[in-house]
Amino acid sequence: MEEGRFLQWGVFRSLLAILQWWGFNVTVIIMNKWIFQKLDFKFPLSVSCVHFICSSIGAYLTIKSFTPATTVFLQCLVWRKYFDRRIWASLVPIVGGILLTSVTELSFNMLGFCAALFGCLATSTKTILAESLLHGYKFDSINTVYYMAPFATMILGVPALLLEGNGVMDWFHAHPAPWAALIIIFSSGVLAFCLNFSIFYVIHSTTAVTFNVAGNLKVAVAVLISWLIFRNPISGLNAVGCGITLLGCTFYGYVRHMLSQQTPGTPRTPRTPRKKMELLPLVNNEKLDDKV
Repeated sequence: MEEGRFLQWGVFRSLLAILQWWGFNVTVIIMNKWIFQKLDFKFPLSVSCVHFICSSIGAYLTIKSFTPATTVFLQCLVWRKYFDRRIWASLVPIVGGILLTSVTELSFNMLGFCAALFGCLATSTKTILAESLLHGYKFDSINTVYYMAPFATMILGVPALLLEGNGVMDWFHAHPAPWAALIIIFSSGVLAFCLNFSIFYVIHSTTAVTFNVAGNLKVAVAVLISWLIFRNPISGLNAVGCGITLLGCTFYGYVRHMLSQQTPGTPRTPRTPRKKMELLPLVNNEKLDDKV
């Protein structure tokens, strides 16, 4: 009885974490779009990147839809993880459905293709490493953000100063009383922190694969909501893709639930290690032996 209640609470916590992540994700996107439109930002790097991404958004979404499969493939190839064949089977409609959902007028561009492919691999690697910290080293979400944020700031800070420093100074000169705008920008930063925290909380509550599957599901749900509320036109092919993605995600959730109820010793998709020898390969076994 207690084990069943614990399992139900785990499912509820995972769903709540995913909904929280979706909420922060949508809020940050809307707020940043509003900031660029209303506060008259004209930084060269930001504008050019936005223009480049938007010009090849169909190809970007198409390649990004492979992230769940890429995550599973990398974990099998590099980290020697076992995944049940039903997990592999569930990824087919999830990836295929988003392909149909995002296919519009695709114009191939080699630079855009390489950038989107690198983004797909980077996203998969990031979620796998985050899962290693959260499940292998027993980090919590706030500690993961604490250790990753300074490195992300250093990586982005130098090119931002070099490429957008003049744009920032010009903006300050054009706005002699920028305090209201700075408060809005600071609020956007707080929301971005909450978004990063929610991402790691989802990975901590589930797995890297489930996180990326939820990302594909988010695209399908966003397309359906935009059609239901804003009546944005979608083609029949896109609608079929949304339906296939929803069915695939439902099947994936069912498979995860069935695997979680298997007895110990049965091959299953790794989540929380059952004993120290089953920890992720990134964990140093010698350190573990010293702790025992």
